Amino acid sequence: MRIVFTLLFAAALAPALAQPAIRKIKITDLERTIAQCDHPLIINFWATFCGPCCKEIPYFQSTVAQYKDQRVELILVSLDLPDDYPAKIAAFAKERGFTGPIVWLDETNADYFCPKVDPRWTGGIPCSLFINNKTHYRRFFDRQLTERQVEPEIMAMLAPSTAAAGTR
Repeated sequence: MRIVFTLLFAAALAPALAQPAIRKIKITDLERTIAQCDHPLIINFWATFCGPCCKEIPYFQSTVAQYKDQRVELILVSLDLPDDYPAKIAAFAKERGFTGPIVWLDETNADYFCPKVDPRWTGGIPCSLFINNKTHYRRFFDRQLTERQVEPEIMAMLAPSTAAAGTR
């Protein structure tokens, strides 16, 4: 009887354990991550309801995986509504094959948090921030990137003498 109970308990927990963990963060947490990061970092802002966002995430994931030996990291920052956190976001990410880390930005005032990411960000998504503090590289894109645009941007971010600040 104990074996049956254990198997039923494990089966009931399996779906919850299989979904990616979605951590709740504030913009100050993200600012701290950006400031203290010692490796190349891409922060992609997206939402489950945004078709262009969901189209570009696989490009980021596959390209970042090619640069794992250079410690390039991708953080997916969900801008979904509070009712969607965490269950809907986690289920959606699992269904689409999005891998972590995925965080949910617990902020409601875009006029407050957008300028903290980039002064030119008006709140549209998808958008991405490429950062390499070691080379002083910082580039913000306030639009969807194509598969062919992601790798050159990662290469530019990794270049030792490259320093950029801007939006394309």
